Amino acid sequence: MNPVSGSGRLVLAATPLGDSRDASPRLIEALAGADVIAAEDTRRLRALATALGVSPSGRVVSFYDAVETGRIPGLVEAMRDGQTVLLVTDAGMPSVSDPGYRLVTACIAEDLPVTCLPGPSAVTTALAVSGLPCDRFTFEGFAPRKTGERGRWLTELVDERRTAVFFESPHRLAETLAQAASVLGADRPAAVCRELTKTYEEVRRGGLAELAEWAAEGVRGEITVVVGPAAPVATDIPALVAQVRARVEEGERLKTVVAEVAAAAGVSKKALYDASL
Repeated sequence: MNPVSGSGRLVLAATPLGDSRDASPRLIEALAGADVIAAEDTRRLRALATALGVSPSGRVVSFYDAVETGRIPGLVEAMRDGQTVLLVTDAGMPSVSDPGYRLVTACIAEDLPVTCLPGPSAVTTALAVSGLPCDRFTFEGFAPRKTGERGRWLTELVDERRTAVFFESPHRLAETLAQAASVLGADRPAAVCRELTKTYEEVRRGGLAELAEWAAEGVRGEITVVVGPAAPVATDIPALVAQVRARVEEGERLKTVVAEVAAAAGVSKKALYDASL
């Protein structure tokens, strides 16, 4: 993990979600050899290092939300001096709803190298076990805490054609799922993933209303929610063809109009083109 002489760098490292055995050999090497370790929680870092049987040789500094901005200049200066800075959060990948983004942008602005040790992510783990479509998805971070903001946020997902993944705290889960059932539909398929990779891992699948009722009984642990995409809306092809022909008669190119109308309606461009001929 020692940097090239005279050239420091930032290393973003994914840490296990719960089971320390998910740590990669590269993470273990990085913990042992980094000049500076910036950790979201230094106590959790030391517990992880102990579980992995590794002793960090570098300086360990805290790097959580409240101190993130203030720590950046010192870490950038360390990298300018040729040191390797390893960034780790409590679990998963730094910058993904965790500290890291601002430090990465600061390094890019200073033309300092940034690399990554890939590994566990609650987002992709939950998506994989949810049983919901995985070919296209959107990550929404943490659900808004306030009811009004959360309602507006959920409204944006009403017609979302991709699977949506977000984090939620256990004590707000039932309220969020109940509101989601009201806005997105009681039967919108979803999955609640609790304590992923840990001893009491649990994945509950079902409609939003059903999951809200289950969560009302009380839920503990780290929560990741996966909501299935909106059901396709039946499309009136003749009406779309009429739109296309009207615009073509006004002088627009057929291919251009077909592409725009098909994209807006979510239909096959070729099918609409053939129907419009």
